[in-house]
Amino acid sequence: MTEEAPVRVFDALKATPTPVRYLLGGVLVNQLGAFVQTFLVLYLTYRGASVSAAGLALVAYSIGSIFGTMLGAEITHRFGPRTTITASMAASAPLVASISWLSGPGMLWPLLVVVGLAGLFTQGYRPAAAVLLSDLMPERYQVMAFSMMRIALNIGAALAPLVAAVVILVNWDLLFWIDGATALVYALLAFALLPGKAAEPAEDQGPERDAEPPAADAHRAGTASAADGTVQAADGRSAYATMLRDRKYLLYLGAILLGSLTYAQGHIALPLELAADHYPTSFYSTVLTVSSVVLITCELKITAYLSRLPKHVRVITGHLVEAAGLAVYALSSRSGAFTITGAVLVVCGIMIAAPSMFAHPATFPAAVKARYIGTMQAVGGAASALAPLFGVYLWTRLGGGFWLLCGVVTAVAGLFALAGVRRPTEPAPAKNAEHRTEGEPEAVGGTS
Repeated sequence: MTEEAPVRVFDALKATPTPVRYLLGGVLVNQLGAFVQTFLVLYLTYRGASVSAAGLALVAYSIGSIFGTMLGAEITHRFGPRTTITASMAASAPLVASISWLSGPGMLWPLLVVVGLAGLFTQGYRPAAAVLLSDLMPERYQVMAFSMMRIALNIGAALAPLVAAVVILVNWDLLFWIDGATALVYALLAFALLPGKAAEPAEDQGPERDAEPPAADAHRAGTASAADGTVQAADGRSAYATMLRDRKYLLYLGAILLGSLTYAQGHIALPLELAADHYPTSFYSTVLTVSSVVLITCELKITAYLSRLPKHVRVITGHLVEAAGLAVYALSSRSGAFTITGAVLVVCGIMIAAPSMFAHPATFPAAVKARYIGTMQAVGGAASALAPLFGVYLWTRLGGGFWLLCGVVTAVAGLFALAGVRRPTEPAPAKNAEHRTEGEPEAVGGTS
C-alpha cells in the first residue's frame, strides 16, 4: 500500500480536461443508440429471416468488430485519435442505417457484408478513444479516467434498451436509423471538439503511476531508447512480433480472454438458468437493473478508494470476488436471493478489477500504445463472439456445475492477470555485501 493519499472522485472530476469531457459525452451518445448487436437477431427474425440467417448476421458483426479494433489501432497510430474516431463513426453511420433496407428476402449476402463492415467501423473508434483518454488525463487519474469511460458505456447500455422499447412501438426500422444518426453525431462531435493532437498530460503530483518504468516499457515493447530517453517508434510488424514474445502481456491477454468468456455468461447462460428454474422473465430484468445501478453509482468511488493498493492486488482481488459471485449462481434454483447476491458480487468484482485491467495497455509507450490497446480489445471481442458457444454448450451438459466451472475459470484469469500486470520488485541498493537485501544476489563484476 502506498503512503500517498488516495485519489478522490471530486478531484478526478475537477482535473478532467474539457476534451476528455467531450470524448466521454460522445461515447455516451454513441452507446445510447447502439442497437445493432443487441437487437439484430430479433429484428431480422421479425422481418421474416430464419434463425440461422439471423445468427450468421450476428457472427458477421462480431467478426467485423474483432478486426475493427485492430484496424482502428493501426489508423490511430498513423493518423491520430481524432481522425480515427471521426472516420470510423462517419463510415459506420450509413452502413448501420442501411441494415433495414437489406433485411428483405434474397438480400442475405449483401446484408452479411454490410453488417460485417458495420461491426468493423463501429468498433474502430475504441482504440482511438482509449489512446486519447490516456494521453489527455493526468497520470494520477489514468485508472479513474478508464472508470469514467466504463460508466459512460454502462449508462448508455442501461438506457439503450429503454429507448429501444419505445422506438420499437413506433417502427422497428427506426432502431437502425437512430443508431446511424448517433454515430454521425459522434463523428461530428469528434471532428469539432476533440484535439487534433493530444497535449501532454498535466504533470503527475500524486502516487506513482502503475506503469512500469519507461525503460522497462521500451524494452518490453521492442522499441529503442534514444540518448535523451525518448522512445523511438517501432513499425507494426516488430511491435506485434515483440508483443508475441512478451510473456507478461500474453498472460494479461489470457486473463482478458478467460474473464470476458465467463463474464458474458451473465447475459447468455444466466437467463437460461432462470428460465429452467421457472423464474418469471421480469426477474432477470430485476437482476440486470440491480447490477447496473450498483455499477453506475459505485464504480468511481470504489476505484478511488482502491487507488491506494498496487494494481496487481486490485486485479487479483476483483477476479476472486467475481469468481465467488459466479459460483453463487449455482444456488439460483434454491432462492432468487442467491441470484441477486451473485450478481452483486460479480459487479463488485468487475468494479475492483476492470478499471485497472482496461487501463493497463495505456501504460505502454506512445510508439506502441494504440496497437497494445487494439490487441486487448480484439481479444475481448473474440471472447464475446465465442461466449455463446462456450456457455450454451457447457450449461446444457453441466447444469448448476457450469457456474462452479465459471468461478474456477475466472479465478485462473485472476492469476493470469496477477502475473501479467505485476511489476518486478526493485531491490534496495546495498552499500556492501554485508548489507545486501535478503535474497538479493551478490554483485559480480559490477553487475547483479
